Amino acid sequence: MTGAATTQTFRTAIVPAAGLGTRFLPATKAVPKELLPVVDTPGIELVAAEAAAAGAERLVIVTSPGKDAVVRYFEKQPELEENLESKGKTALLEKVRRGHDLLAVETAIQEQALGLGHAVAQAEPNLRPDDEAVAVLLPDDLVLPTGVLEKMSAVRAEFGGSVLCAFDIPKAEISPYGVFDVTDTDDDDVKRVHGMVEKPKPEDAPSTYAAAGRYLLDRAIFDALKRITPGSGGELQLTDAVALLISEGHPVHVVVHRGGRHDLGNPGGFLRAAVDFALETPEYGPSLRAWLTERIGTERP
Repeated sequence: MTGAATTQTFRTAIVPAAGLGTRFLPATKAVPKELLPVVDTPGIELVAAEAAAAGAERLVIVTSPGKDAVVRYFEKQPELEENLESKGKTALLEKVRRGHDLLAVETAIQEQALGLGHAVAQAEPNLRPDDEAVAVLLPDDLVLPTGVLEKMSAVRAEFGGSVLCAFDIPKAEISPYGVFDVTDTDDDDVKRVHGMVEKPKPEDAPSTYAAAGRYLLDRAIFDALKRITPGSGGELQLTDAVALLISEGHPVHVVVHRGGRHDLGNPGGFLRAAVDFALETPEYGPSLRAWLTERIGTERP
């Protein structure tokens, strides 16, 4: 692969954030799931920071009516910032400013929940003529350590087309995932994709490489989304559009990410992420680790 300066293949990132957060009710009656804090930072900012670190300059957040707070989070808060500055709370001021300094944020509205493909399609009017590819980051997925988007961009620079992220999952645990049918390239962590099977039985899985929530999609995806047939519940699936492109000879690769992930889409996964992040902070980590050790060793009725 060549250097980062020559492998930047996108400037716009799309984050679908129109869901109702039903698994977090009743909290999400008032607070969008994407703003629930992982320690002290909302998941949506963690994902935005990942996009910015990979070279994104614009973030299009696809929201539903009534979820304006997700986009407002990235707006400046002059009164709050002035208050913190006057009190000399510079560390807090830096945290407050961090979100709106990351990249330019705008919104697209998904009026009805008609699938991930439909959500991504709503961002097409936000694109610029020079957006030849876009990154799509699912805010429920924290892919750790960050950096997979940079590798995906380098793979697009080499092979063209679209690039997705995959995890290598033990075959016995593969059934809940979308699984790629792949062949090898010269790089062990880059595979050419020939198809995809949703939630296969372990014995029917074409590989052990399962889809994760990061996509680097050629702009052709928007035309493909207009041509696929809605599936169950009238939903347009992003993977169906990718499959259509593959059938038409569009190159698609996956980057196999060897790190970890957290699923912020359910309370159990969210709690694991919060604990994981808190353990890494000097402020909370040592005391939390000591408490967890004591708590786990204490029998409860």
